[in-house]
Amino acid sequence: MAKTASFTCSSCGAVHSKWSGRCDDCGAWNTITEDAPLASGPKGKGLGAARGTAITLTDLSAEEAPKPRSLSGLGELDRVLGGGLVPASAILVGGDPGIGKSTLLLQAAAAFAGAGLKAVYVSGEEATNQVRMRAGRLGLRDAPVKLASETNLRNILTTLETEKPDIAIIDSIQTVWLDTVESAPGSVSQVRAAAHELTSFAKRNGISVILVGHVTKEGQIAGPRVVEHMVDTVLYFEGERGHQFRILRAVKNRFGPADEIGVFEMTGEGLAEVANPSALFLSDQEAQPPGSAVFAGIEGTRPVLCEFQALVSPAPAGQARRSVVGWDGSRLAMILAVLESRCGIPFAGLDVYLNVAGGLRISEPAADLAVAAALLSAREDTALPRRTVVFGEISLSGSVRPVGQTETRLKEAEKLGFEAAILPERSKLGQNAGLQVQKMPDLAQLVGQVFGAG
Repeated sequence: MAKTASFTCSSCGAVHSKWSGRCDDCGAWNTITEDAPLASGPKGKGLGAARGTAITLTDLSAEEAPKPRSLSGLGELDRVLGGGLVPASAILVGGDPGIGKSTLLLQAAAAFAGAGLKAVYVSGEEATNQVRMRAGRLGLRDAPVKLASETNLRNILTTLETEKPDIAIIDSIQTVWLDTVESAPGSVSQVRAAAHELTSFAKRNGISVILVGHVTKEGQIAGPRVVEHMVDTVLYFEGERGHQFRILRAVKNRFGPADEIGVFEMTGEGLAEVANPSALFLSDQEAQPPGSAVFAGIEGTRPVLCEFQALVSPAPAGQARRSVVGWDGSRLAMILAVLESRCGIPFAGLDVYLNVAGGLRISEPAADLAVAAALLSAREDTALPRRTVVFGEISLSGSVRPVGQTETRLKEAEKLGFEAAILPERSKLGQNAGLQVQKMPDLAQLVGQVFGAG
């Protein structure tokens, strides 16, 4: 049987059955290359002619003591990793250019080295002198971290095998190249092969490997998505350039909860941990203006309070504008449609702007009720009751659905000095709820009871 050749776009990773000058998926030119076929095994008659090595099988009931995690001393990083660094794990860290990935990982390497681990930092983007300059700015010049500047994967693996560190940081995977793959560094084939070799090396030798990944303009890690499946943990380092806060978010973690976040503040001496992020994402609650609603959310296992800010203004002639920062724009359109269809609150001819204060990104459906409250507050020019948190999911029928971890949200709000909460009617509350609770069965009652609009 003749072998079927496959062709892969080095820009987006799309697979094609034949070569063409232009990729049909991403539209890039001259990026399609032929994938080398797998080498054929020993020839013989029957399946038994080329036998492999039998693997060892175990029972599900077999007990194996888990390896202890290593703590870095950076509480926010240890939290996102699920309670510390797991030996022989592979971690992928992505983020926008200049967001602080190299700074974070250099500080992490110094922290792990200070905790007694042998750390190696390999940079494919900077010379060792440039890394030392950054370490000097961060006050880490005396940290016992081994540095190297190399892009040849064969040399990197040989060095790691000789040094036998506990943790190795590769910055970045897009700069590493494998001499057995005939394509340029950063191409799909190179990234896939390099990630596979590094991940396999980590498992075989018990070394924790952290890979830095570049991101595309859409915010996804560049290269094939199979890289994210290979590694144990995928972390995204997020933040807005106009804000000093940075969010380290776990989108995949085999050793801990996904969607866990760690909060850092970018300072002149590097990244500083933020122990209480809720206080930073809130403005002065003594003078809460119209258009502001405080949402009690859950990020991973951590309750986080943040502020939704809305502005509704008359639109000029033409189509009204909808602008969202930090939330899903399609979900905003849904909330506006429900307010108009179920509650009779029109937004036609009005510009609507929605922002999450502090540069935080919220994806939880529980924020629906807070968004609706902020929009109504801005439209009616009426402020919500002072020191009040809001959360709940809104259905297309206009009803308010309960959300999980209600007690955790309320305890965080009470700890920060809030006195009241607006939440779904069927929420499960304990006996010791310390806040004045106002339950809403549907959105229409919120419109009439809180704002007196209709």
